Amino acid sequence: MNTHTGENLAVDYFRAGDWCADSLVALDHLLRDHRNGDVAEMDRRLFDLLHDVAVTAGREPRYEVISGYRSPATNAVLSARSSGVAKKSLHMQGRAIDVRLVGYRTDQLRDLALAAQQGGVGYYRKSDFVHLDTGRVRTWAG
Repeated sequence: MNTHTGENLAVDYFRAGDWCADSLVALDHLLRDHRNGDVAEMDRRLFDLLHDVAVTAGREPRYEVISGYRSPATNAVLSARSSGVAKKSLHMQGRAIDVRLVGYRTDQLRDLALAAQQGGVGYYRKSDFVHLDTGRVRTWAG
């Protein structure tokens, strides 16, 4: 579910050894920049990471999405307002997502994502979400 638009989506993004084109288009739309409607192709490895972490947690891969794609214009505005927003954020490349796994504590989600060693993991305790990206392996708290 996209927490800003209220939209829900349930799709199989990979089936019978191949990507499901219609599902990927729907996911890209769900993860669009909710501030201006810009859509970008999300890194498909993010979907694999989200799936793998949910399976490891013993949960259905049902996520609340706080932020997916972020346009350069939106990122510039957010970065100017907060030191917690990177000027060269991977959100602008469709390589990052901020989420909560439904029914699962975010500190535990962070730990599973860190153990996966598939990219960056940021933990935002006060805002109660985890940032996942397909960049280099690293961690931080916000």
